[in-house]
Amino acid sequence: MKTLCLFNPGRIGQVELNNRLVVAPMTRVTASEDGVASERMKTYYEDFARGGFGLVISEGIYIDKAWSQTYVFQAGLTSPEQIAGWRNVTDAVHQNNGRIFAQIQHSGALSQGNYFRSGTVAPSAVRPVGKQMTFYRGEGEYPVPRELSEGEIQDIIGSFADAASCAVFEAGFDGIEIHGANGYLLDQFLTDYTNLRTDYWGGDIADRLKLSLAVIQSVRRRVGDEIPVGIRISQGKVNDFFHKWAKGEEDARVVFTLLAASGIDYLHLTEFEAWQPAFADNSHSLVELGRKYAPQLTIMANGSLHDEARAQQVRGMGADFIALGRGALANHDWPVRVAAGGALREFDSAILGPVANIKDSELPASGE
Repeated sequence: MKTLCLFNPGRIGQVELNNRLVVAPMTRVTASEDGVASERMKTYYEDFARGGFGLVISEGIYIDKAWSQTYVFQAGLTSPEQIAGWRNVTDAVHQNNGRIFAQIQHSGALSQGNYFRSGTVAPSAVRPVGKQMTFYRGEGEYPVPRELSEGEIQDIIGSFADAASCAVFEAGFDGIEIHGANGYLLDQFLTDYTNLRTDYWGGDIADRLKLSLAVIQSVRRRVGDEIPVGIRISQGKVNDFFHKWAKGEEDARVVFTLLAASGIDYLHLTEFEAWQPAFADNSHSLVELGRKYAPQLTIMANGSLHDEARAQQVRGMGADFIALGRGALANHDWPVRVAAGGALREFDSAILGPVANIKDSELPASGE
């Protein structure tokens, strides 16, 4: 397995990046109740840029005033006030020589709090498995969602494009990541047991990917060819951690081949441990399968890669960029520390409890 340096410059689309290290999108529920990014969020995000990360990907941002909001105190991109809040964040990142992409998201059936509407929507009226997440202020079972109509699906496609346009041309983001992973709406359409539709949007895995492809096309049309556009894909979900695609590598082939032809600039793959085999009967990781079936795409890998050797291992498997979650939370300056041969702090799970908002201990003013 070849070793590739984490500190070489790279690029995603037309955006040049100082290195191959990325802050993964992480939900931190620290906006105002009406979805405006806070001053605390600005300080948090700019600290990653100051710490040497080549790219920061925002937490998931909701895209409309209907059913896209996932959590209470989540930030949106649906009003001038919300756009201005994010502009404050992106300006701070840029002033620290960083780049930042907006991750745009629709909750679907996994919404635990919505400022605008009651109830939830999904591809089919199937109650999500598992329980709501208490550290995002959820409680008990998820409600049974209402099945989306064709008109509502078209509205959602348009809302993704609207949010992408606002993110880039008004809020100052450098690129767009479409959230197609972790059990949220686009992943609900992709997943066999949550998408029971018999219309255009249901069927085999290629058919179930159609909504993600339509969103990619709509976003690309709106932002143009110069703005990087990517999508995050996973097997596991926040409410179904060990889920696997039913047909293993064949499903991976279909998904990655279609995404490679979709017009995206990068594919963000997340697994719990990114180096592990993606399927029980197959020795290849999801990153290796992505490289096999989408050989020209830029691939970003996420999943327990806070150890430098693991990160380099997955680079050798075919990942162009490494996205850190827990490692970045524990070490906002992970790139600077590792480049200098310094020791890394261990991740403290107390950061995400009892609610996963940004804590004083994470901010520079605390003396960290």
